[in-house]
Amino acid sequence: MPFSRPENYATGVLAPIPAAALARMEQQLRRVVRTAGDSIRLVLIALLADGHVLIEDVPGVGKTTLAQAVSRLLAGSFQRIQFTSDLLPSDVTGISIYNQGRQQFEFHPGPIFANVVLADEINRTTPKTQSALLEAMSERQVTVDNASHELPRPFVVIATQNPVEHHGTYPLPESQLDRFLLRVRMGYPPKADEKAILLGQAGNSLLPEITPVLDPAQAIELQQLVRQVRVDDALVEYELQLVEATRRHPALRLGVSPRGAAMLHRAAQAAALLDGRDYCVPQDFKRLAVAAFAHRVALGTQYGPGNLQSEAADLILAEIRDAVPVPE
Repeated sequence: MPFSRPENYATGVLAPIPAAALARMEQQLRRVVRTAGDSIRLVLIALLADGHVLIEDVPGVGKTTLAQAVSRLLAGSFQRIQFTSDLLPSDVTGISIYNQGRQQFEFHPGPIFANVVLADEINRTTPKTQSALLEAMSERQVTVDNASHELPRPFVVIATQNPVEHHGTYPLPESQLDRFLLRVRMGYPPKADEKAILLGQAGNSLLPEITPVLDPAQAIELQQLVRQVRVDDALVEYELQLVEATRRHPALRLGVSPRGAAMLHRAAQAAALLDGRDYCVPQDFKRLAVAAFAHRVALGTQYGPGNLQSEAADLILAEIRDAVPVPE
């Protein structure tokens, strides 16, 4: 099925203010965070798509700096949770404490109650504490003592993790990984950018200079605009072909689920909005396929444990992406 590109795009869907705000957000991030990859763009796509993002790489390449920088762009509440082996689920979600005066239990919210939550080194805590995030990330609420408490909107979790080969890490289970819209790799910065970091011209030293661009209401409005971005039927077929290819590939014992397909769909819409379009093009899906699928597939044991499997998944998905014909 051929892809039909609309001729009258951006008519009444995109307003000058959102477009200018998105440009300022990306400009500020690129001034602070220096990276050779597309991690900045991917995190912005996750924010626009009302999704969560997992930033995975070795220590010291700017994962936490990127997460903090994004949080400063949104004039809402921000909480940082440093995940450690002794962290309890109640340290994340909150706890009910008995009030002697009122003779009743009162809920005291945990740090998860914020617009942007930085879950730093999420794989250093136990699976029990990791699971405390599942309901919050999926349902935008937490349940404590059989009572549900809604989280503020927008609600975005930006999690960082070190490669699982590092000492004291607990691999995230598939159910937890599936809650992340995208997985991002930072990589080492180019030499010129690393020099700028050493001279204080980038990195943590510039974080205080980031100014908010959006308030929570404006962020929600942008997230609603994302859902209005048009996707041609030919692109839906292309997306389904990518998903089906992951389920047939001999090296993958677990392919992409329908939820994974839905996440790529929304991420592609957000990418189009970030580019100033109210319709998707094939490249929106092709560029995001690896980031949206890599943490949702499972490889055979022949690829080895941990990060070796992660890197192999990237390569296999890139092969699938390049093999599936793009609609013209």
